[in-house]
Amino acid sequence: MELQAQKEAVCYNPNLLKDTTKRSIKSAAFGMIGQDSVKINYHSPGVRGRIIWGGLVPYDEVWVTGAHDATTLEIGHPFVVGGKEIPAGKYALFTIPGKKEWTVIINTKWQQHLATEYDQQEDVIRIKVKPVKHALTERLQYFVEPGKNRTGRIAVAWEKLRIEFPITVRG
Repeated sequence: MELQAQKEAVCYNPNLLKDTTKRSIKSAAFGMIGQDSVKINYHSPGVRGRIIWGGLVPYDEVWVTGAHDATTLEIGHPFVVGGKEIPAGKYALFTIPGKKEWTVIINTKWQQHLATEYDQQEDVIRIKVKPVKHALTERLQYFVEPGKNRTGRIAVAWEKLRIEFPITVRG
């Protein structure tokens, strides 16, 4: 008898579901910026009454910005973040949450579990962003938000905070 691995369904809006699971939901965000698709794959944990910032997610430590495997960012054309042009490809997206400022990290090693294998030498770029207050978001959720021409934003919201950073796609 051959066993087949069950594929977990991907959820594009984990906050629309009737939330009955305590597990993190396999999720994705997808959007067009310019003529290119931007894909983010992540696992979406829930707040479930827990203290998130400075509790479940410690301040001033590298965080996978989701759960389980590293959150991945995939873009088919070169793109610019923080003034630096980054080659097309697939990357890990980490953050270092702080009380007043966060560091967003794009790292070349996208296949890793949590931040246990994280190595700062594999960072492509680090940028500083300020978290803003946001309506309660029970499950962590990423957004790809197109702007004008080839610009847009990547954002993540969870609990009562949101961070975002601008991105420009070349090509």
